[in-house]
Amino acid sequence: MKKLTFFFVFCLCLIITIQAQVITNVQSGKWYGFERVKFNFNGRAAWYVKPAQPAEGNPWVWRAHFPGWHATMDSVLLSRGFFIAYINTNDMYASPAAMRIWDMFYDYLVTQKGFAPKVALEGVSRGGLYVYGWAKRNPSKVACIYAEAPVCDFKSWPGGKGKSRGSAGDWNLLLKCYGFTEEAALAYKDNPLDNLQQLASYKVPVMHVIGLQDSVVPPEENTFLLVNNYTRLGGIATIVPMTRGKKELGGHHFEIENVNRLADFITSNSLPVKHTLDAALFHSIRGGLNNCFIRFQKEKKGRVAFLGGSITENPGWRDKICRYLTERFPDTKFEFIPAGIGSTGSTPGAFRLENDVLSKGQIDLLFEEASVNDNVNGFDDKAKIRGMEGIVRHARQVNPRMDIVLMYFVDPDKIAAYNQGIVPSEIRTHDTVALRYNLPSVNLAKEVTDRIRAGEFTWNDDFKNLHPSPYGQEIYYQSIRGLLEACWKNCDTLQPVRNYPLPKELDKFSYDRGIYLDIHQVKNIRDWKLVDNWKPTDGTGSRRGFSNVPMLIAETPGAELEFSFKGTAVGICVAAGQDAGIIEYSIDNKPYKKQDLFTKWSKQLHIPWYYVLDNELSKGKHSIKIRISQDKNPESNGHTCRIVHFLVNGSKA
Repeated sequence: MKKLTFFFVFCLCLIITIQAQVITNVQSGKWYGFERVKFNFNGRAAWYVKPAQPAEGNPWVWRAHFPGWHATMDSVLLSRGFFIAYINTNDMYASPAAMRIWDMFYDYLVTQKGFAPKVALEGVSRGGLYVYGWAKRNPSKVACIYAEAPVCDFKSWPGGKGKSRGSAGDWNLLLKCYGFTEEAALAYKDNPLDNLQQLASYKVPVMHVIGLQDSVVPPEENTFLLVNNYTRLGGIATIVPMTRGKKELGGHHFEIENVNRLADFITSNSLPVKHTLDAALFHSIRGGLNNCFIRFQKEKKGRVAFLGGSITENPGWRDKICRYLTERFPDTKFEFIPAGIGSTGSTPGAFRLENDVLSKGQIDLLFEEASVNDNVNGFDDKAKIRGMEGIVRHARQVNPRMDIVLMYFVDPDKIAAYNQGIVPSEIRTHDTVALRYNLPSVNLAKEVTDRIRAGEFTWNDDFKNLHPSPYGQEIYYQSIRGLLEACWKNCDTLQPVRNYPLPKELDKFSYDRGIYLDIHQVKNIRDWKLVDNWKPTDGTGSRRGFSNVPMLIAETPGAELEFSFKGTAVGICVAAGQDAGIIEYSIDNKPYKKQDLFTKWSKQLHIPWYYVLDNELSKGKHSIKIRISQDKNPESNGHTCRIVHFLVNGSKA
């Protein structure tokens, strides 16, 4: 019994450590004449210094490493109403574990102590690793970066792989912190001087104060390279060399000239404090994400899938979410399944879900996005419900424990609708599904609209396109990450993973059994050819998964095929290029109907298009005949039909 009690207490302590901000050993003292509050934050030494009279909005400076070095400027900032803060993550070299501690410390100071939402970061020497490591993860939370002789590439220091004398002991500690071999460290591509696009897109001003003869952290291997990279991306950077006064430690230690000028840099970029909208306003937590949290935290396994269109397929928010998850759960073995395909929305998603996602194994967390393509591709409300409910219901039928997040991305039409007080139909319908199945959702379309209206940024200069700029990708990432953190705030690993209830469907014809039928199964064909490895030859492109794959192709009117299927819906998935024709089809020998395959994008691309030819059939066996029509779209230069998959809402038997 004692062992069981001890185990329960141990688990409870572990939960508290993971989820709570544990503050102990609070003490008050003096620091350069100002009151300093020292405490342990989740077991780590931390402190903040209070100004005699805080400036409006509680601006603050966050010191990384060596918090007492050249503190004269901090005393100037304290006299101007700034708080100064520090947490001891020394000898962690800005590793992912250190950055997680920084995330929690920031949240504590901002949410519990009322510090400004944007912080001025100060990094001295190796502190450069910290301020840039955290700033690149959180550019929207940074007012400016002030750095003295900062390390911008750990291959220089402590690695000593260039002109720097390096530090063998620190290098070995760094390798251990990151879990690197020497080869992995040398190949690492995310030093402070790398991947500055999003920081630059937020126009975060940086100032580096350096010694020109620094042999410990040579500026030509550090500051000069970072500033060059940053300004090429549109970032704002200033280098201030210290040329007067005493120099020590190979020029790495120098006297500071004109402290007030440097303090002015931080002051001018931090005041007045600007408050931004809380992303939580655009989150619906509903049933939360308890199951995947338990899997990640307790079972140390995680398979995460991303289903959507090109905004999900392209680099950006998805990559940062993957990185966030691996850092949030450092002992968990993750498998990430990127299942975004450009131009596809909820109806394509419902039919390709099994092939592109569910066939990969048990999915613990699914991110689903279709609002942009459900709008621009012209799906009606009924199709939006049937597609989105089909995805959710099919996923939960296969794995009743799967957690699902719905995301509603932005496009100009949605901004216009919200500005007129109208909820866009794709968001209204998708959220109807989220509500029925108690799913968390994040309304990024509303968030972007409201932030633009509040004057935080503009569409043309910052967000730029429905395919977001680096700035927009960061907004998506931070909001989705915020939703995850909110869902996990009160999760309990002592609870078991549970099955989610499956409510009655919104639409009995939803595509909850959507599948692909293999084109090789067709037997009754005339004047069609099976090309095992088709790719465009007309100079236009295609989407991922729609070239160098088998296709069933007919180019002449009258070409015909027939196949049988079981299900309530049937259709075809085609690559519709500039020669796309018109098909005629008959289901169960009923009169023929026509479907034009040419789209408004077909002249530029062999676009993947999903045509559901009938979606309210009776359950059971049916047959369909498809033939190439004599007619064609006036803008098309051919009669071609290229079928990649047959679509059925039913079974393969």
